[in-house]
Amino acid sequence: MRTGLDTNVLIRFLTQDDPVQSETAGRIIREALEAGRELFLGSVVLCETVWVLESSYKLGRADIAPILERLLRSRGFHVEHRDPTSRALMRYRRGTADFSDYLIGEIALAHGCDQTLTFDRALQASPGFSAP
Repeated sequence: MRTGLDTNVLIRFLTQDDPVQSETAGRIIREALEAGRELFLGSVVLCETVWVLESSYKLGRADIAPILERLLRSRGFHVEHRDPTSRALMRYRRGTADFSDYLIGEIALAHGCDQTLTFDRALQASPGFSAP
């Protein structure tokens, strides 16, 4: 049995910025892990989490990448598209594009696409992306 987490629960757990909600998020996650239940992290949740950490908490990719790495390595979390997410994370660490852009490209590659078309000129120079 798995339980899915919404972005706001994951953010409260990661940031510990709201005493009541952070405690609830922590308890939910601890109890699930103790019971052997996996917590599902969807790709949209991960993209939203990166966006919130960048825009609201003003964290940079050097701060965010290790957080994503820990989530990917944790045996208690089932990450949607784990392998493409891992590859997107490697590209996010080194690149200049958004995590979500790299994840879009990696998921497309994993589904047999030879490229992802984009109007984003900077992203067009990245492997796997090209202009329409």
